[in-house]
Amino acid sequence: MSNEDITAEGIPTPEGHTNLIETDYDVGQDNIDGKLGPFGFDIHNPVFVISGASVILFVVYALIFREQASTFFGELRPYLTSTFDWFFLSAANFFVLFSLFLIVSPWGGVRLGGTEATPDFTYAGWFAMLFAAGMGIGLMFFGVLEPVYHMAVSSPLGVPSPFAEDGSVIEANVAAAREIGLAGTIFHWGLHPWAIYAIVALSLALFSYNKGLPLTIRSAFYPIFGDRVWGWTGHIIDTLAVFATLFGLATSLGFGAQQAVAGLEFVYGLPNTITSQVVLIVAITLVALVSVLRGLDGGVKVLSEVNMVVAALLLLFVLLAGPTVMLLTGFGEGLLAYGRELLPLSNPVGREDDSYRHGWTAFYWAWWISWSPFVGMFIARVSRGRTVREFITCVILIPSLVCVLWMAVFGGAAIDQVLNNPDSLVKANVIDSYSPELSLFGMLSELPMAAITSTIAVILVIVFFVTSSDSGSLVIDTITAGGKVDAPVPQRVFWCIFEGAVAIVLLIGGGLGALQAMVISTGLPFTIVLLLMCWAIIAGLRSEKRG
Repeated sequence: MSNEDITAEGIPTPEGHTNLIETDYDVGQDNIDGKLGPFGFDIHNPVFVISGASVILFVVYALIFREQASTFFGELRPYLTSTFDWFFLSAANFFVLFSLFLIVSPWGGVRLGGTEATPDFTYAGWFAMLFAAGMGIGLMFFGVLEPVYHMAVSSPLGVPSPFAEDGSVIEANVAAAREIGLAGTIFHWGLHPWAIYAIVALSLALFSYNKGLPLTIRSAFYPIFGDRVWGWTGHIIDTLAVFATLFGLATSLGFGAQQAVAGLEFVYGLPNTITSQVVLIVAITLVALVSVLRGLDGGVKVLSEVNMVVAALLLLFVLLAGPTVMLLTGFGEGLLAYGRELLPLSNPVGREDDSYRHGWTAFYWAWWISWSPFVGMFIARVSRGRTVREFITCVILIPSLVCVLWMAVFGGAAIDQVLNNPDSLVKANVIDSYSPELSLFGMLSELPMAAITSTIAVILVIVFFVTSSDSGSLVIDTITAGGKVDAPVPQRVFWCIFEGAVAIVLLIGGGLGALQAMVISTGLPFTIVLLLMCWAIIAGLRSEKRG
């Protein structure tokens, strides 16, 4: 098959363009075309069959052996985070340095899609989809929880808590504790996670738009494995990407379900039970099915842009209704503290803050890595026409600044309440008795119009839930269909349903601990995949014309 045949078959971009860039690599038609199987599924070699069957077996196992599964998941997470924390931290540090290197390197001028390519989306639409897919649910769940927890409980780098044993405030500890609370939070939502996403997204965009290969994870490894990527080597890579994406997404859906149900209980008195969370996941999965069927432009893009406007309005409300000057000052102080503590927090060895390093950082890096096939492929699909320098800068630096602003406003308002009101609901739900899903609503309860803003927050969580499920279904569908972005409708429906099913059985079989355990177990091997991707990116960029 010639290069012209491949590119004519094409890899559609979000607006339906066809990739006509001449490829440097040759692939056979069977590497792009799938095989229609039962129920209209597009079976691309063994990837769909293996991953689909494995997911079904996992769901059945977790439902039948609930007690055994709960015990297993409860032991798995602490073992993995304490044993492999050094590996996760070291790898994430490398991804940041590699991404920054690409910005200043001569390869920064390479344009994704070729020298004549133009962006398919405006900056506004592009950024909206980045956030909705990348961190929407997480920012809602952790925006209040994490700054307060790191200030008062986890003690990153051994900075003492501002609270004495009797609950009184130790004024001498307040300034340092406030700064480390923000710095420790920003560390988890700044350069490192977005560098992880950027690595995967860049590799997929480069080898799809510039080399004419299918838009799937295996394509990025052509420079390393050659034609073996179309055999079992590639099947293993894609299957691992499906598992990582599925469990990473299920964790976010679990967080979202817990927070949304907690918000409904807080505002309207509805019962907060596992049954309620399961019902919510089922209902939202059905809504996500509608969005999946509408496609990228009609579904995810519209929901993402609406949600980002509402999130921005909620952010502005908290900023104006809270201690505005202190929150704006906290943004600058948080950035400075993050820059000052970046190297100590990145250090993988010789530390004694196990609660923070194992319980938070190691889990986060595994979570971001598990999410990276999903978010990376989604970013790649909407980033055609950007230069490498523009792409890396926007994907890493700009979202990091927005995350800093979000944490400084929501976390800063919560910290102010905790330090000045011993009876605050944030203190009760984060420090006194750990109920993380209520932390956001506790903070909003002490501001004006609490019932209205809490309802808006619940709606935001639900819509972020829908966009994440929708986007994840499209991405997994693309991987299992061998890089096609127009796989049959029944296959999209299958993955959307089973994403919700995995989240449900993990919640039933062990709660958030089970979800987090599976994220880490899939993130660990996929870290190696990302390290190899960096090598492949350099190999691919070396043959490109720079703009």
